[in-house]
Amino acid sequence: MKQQPETHFVDVVCATCGASFTFRSTATALRVDVCSNCHPAYTGVDRAAVGGSRIERFNRRRALAA
Repeated sequence: MKQQPETHFVDVVCATCGASFTFRSTATALRVDVCSNCHPAYTGVDRAAVGGSRIERFNRRRALAA
């Protein structure tokens, strides 16, 4: 008979707005890109899109990695 994985309470942190909430998970820490506080479907407010062409965005990411 298989045992269920060990679960515990962890803090989930939103990378966009910084909000945090407690969630039960098998992971030790969780970080999400958007949450219900800042997601456009829930708030009705559009997020600003990152500007630039694909090449400009690639070069920007490449410069950050170097």
